Amino acid sequence: MKLFGTPGARLRFMNLLEGLSFHGLLLVAMPLKYLYGHPEYVRVLGMAHGVLFVALAMAALDVARTARWPLWRVPALLFVASLPLGSFWLDRRWLRQPAVEPGPPASGEA
Repeated sequence: MKLFGTPGARLRFMNLLEGLSFHGLLLVAMPLKYLYGHPEYVRVLGMAHGVLFVALAMAALDVARTARWPLWRVPALLFVASLPLGSFWLDRRWLRQPAVEPGPPASGEA
């Protein structure tokens, strides 16, 4: 069995990592920069957060394709993920549902 065998499992994992990086940036790196004058933490965590956000977008597109999500769902997911605590809300409200798993094949697909 593969660790993240389904697109839905990969999306949930990327969502968790992106949410943790966002909160690390907000709650650790930003105070260190503005209160103690250490901008290097923002550079490191900011780069990691940016890479993880792009990976989250790619995972969301993969799930949207396999689960046949409506067009509005990926931009909505990325918007909510950009809000504080949004990634954790997404996991509880959207990503635990069977809607993130592949649906039946469309006509014409084998």
